[in-house]
Formats: sequence, structure tokens, C-alpha cells
Amino acid sequence: MKAKVLVVEDNNAMRNLIATALDQHLAVDVFEAENGFAALKLIPENDFRMILTDINMPDINGLELISFLRQHPVYRDVPILIISTEAAEEDRRRGLAIGATGYLTKPFTEGELIDLVQRHLP
Repeated sequence: MKAKVLVVEDNNAMRNLIATALDQHLAVDVFEAENGFAALKLIPENDFRMILTDINMPDINGLELISFLRQHPVYRDVPILIISTEAAEEDRRRGLAIGATGYLTKPFTEGELIDLVQRHLP
């Protein structure tokens, strides 16, 4: 059975790029959500083994999503990776402090994405 991975990204082109790369290079089932609110609708129905999220999104942003998920026992230890244009070290530290497992700055290469996911996918 393939691991389920959720990609939360409000930019359609970026979400598609990430989902396609994961689908082509890893044995995972990729699910997509356009923002944190849409992600929260998918989460109860699925046993996601990893979540990749942007930070800056409408409705519920990535940091709010991570904070919410880390409060629930089922998602306390699930790897959550931030993929964001926020490149400052302060942004990275804030994301990791709130509960992110890893952080990748846009723009990134397909190899960097796959490497990060492989390192953290259970």
C-alpha cells in the first residue's frame, strides 16, 4: 500500500509541479489542497504519512495548519515539510519551532524536493 502524501499549496502551477514530481519519483499517493482550510477537510478522511505545505496561503496559512495538526495525537509525529518563498533564517526557525520537520525554499530543484521528502518519509 502506497503512503499518502498531502500537498497544500495555493499556487496551482507550484502545487501541480510538486505533485507531479512526487508521483513520478516516489511510490506515494499524492493528494492536493489549495489552502489550509481545504487540507483540514481532507485530513480526517485520510491517513497521511507526510504533509508538504506552503506558508503564505489564504484562509488558514501553513503555520496555522502545522500548529493545529501538532495538537492532535494522530498528526503529532507525521512529517510536515514547509515549501516557501520565505527564505530568511528567522522564517525557517519559526517554521521548525512551530513543528515543521523540514524546510525547503522556493525556487528549488526537483532533486532537492525528492531528497527532502525521501529523508523524512516514514
